[in-house]
Amino acid sequence: MKIAIQGEPGSFSHEAALKLIAGAEIVPCALSAEVFSALAKGSVEAAVIPIENSLAGSVLEHFDLLLTHDVKVIEETLLRIRHNLIVLPGATLGEIDRVFSHPVALAQCRRFLAEHPKMEPLPFYDTAGGVKQLVQARDHHAAAIASEAAAHYYGAQTLAAGIEDNPENFTRFFLVRRSAEAVTDPESNKMSLAFALENRPGSLVAALSALSALGTNLTKIESRPVQGKPWEYIFYVDCQIRSIQEGLRAVAALTPHCGMVKELGCYQEACYSARE
Repeated sequence: MKIAIQGEPGSFSHEAALKLIAGAEIVPCALSAEVFSALAKGSVEAAVIPIENSLAGSVLEHFDLLLTHDVKVIEETLLRIRHNLIVLPGATLGEIDRVFSHPVALAQCRRFLAEHPKMEPLPFYDTAGGVKQLVQARDHHAAAIASEAAAHYYGAQTLAAGIEDNPENFTRFFLVRRSAEAVTDPESNKMSLAFALENRPGSLVAALSALSALGTNLTKIESRPVQGKPWEYIFYVDCQIRSIQEGLRAVAALTPHCGMVKELGCYQEACYSARE
C-alpha cells in the first residue's frame, strides 16, 4: 500500500505510517495539501496525518483538509515522541553551534537548548529533513532534533537521547482513505464529526445537549473559522460511541441544529499507555 505523509522519510509520520500499515510504501510530500491532493488523485491509497499532540495541541490545518476532501478516517494510533540530538558520526557536543528541527520539536526541547546556549535553534520544515540536510552538507557543526529512526535512515549518530522537556509527549495520527474505499471497522468505538451551527442563540448548547441525550461521550471539541465568512465557525468533535448505530444516531441528533454535519470517520480508539 502506498501511503502519503507530510515530511521526509525517517520522520515521526513515517514511523506512525509503518505502525499502522506494516510494510507500506511511504510517499513523502513537502506540504500537507500535497498529501491530500495525492490521495484525491489516486496516486496513493491512503494518507497518515498527525492530528493532535498531547503537549502542542491540535494540527488545525489537518481538520480543514479533512473537511474539504472526500475522505474518511478509518484508524488512529498514538506515537510516543522521543526527541534526540542527531549529528554526523564523530561530531562532538562541543562542536555543535546550530540545531535544526521543526518549530514544535524545538519548543519541546527548550530545557536542553537552554543548558547548551552555544547551540542556536533554527526552525526547519521537518524533523527528519533537518537530519537529511546536515548529512548532505557534511556539517560537523550542525545538529538536528529528530527521531532515532531518522538517525538510522540517513546514517547519522544520536549524540543525546530523550532530550524532550516532558516525557508524556504523544502524537495522535489518523489513517485516512478516500470515502469510496473506506471500510468502517465494525468494532469502531470512536467517531470524529464536523458541524456548522445555525446562527441563533443557544444553538451550540442545543447541539451538545442532543449528543448528551444519547449518552454519547464528547472527548474533544475544537472550533475553526469558516473561510470567507468572518465570525462563523466549524466545530470539530470526537465522541466515544458504543456502536456504529450510536454514531449514526449522533449525526441524526445533530442535524436539526446544524447547517452542516459531516462524519469524518468511525474507528477504534487508540489505547494510551504511559509505558509506550
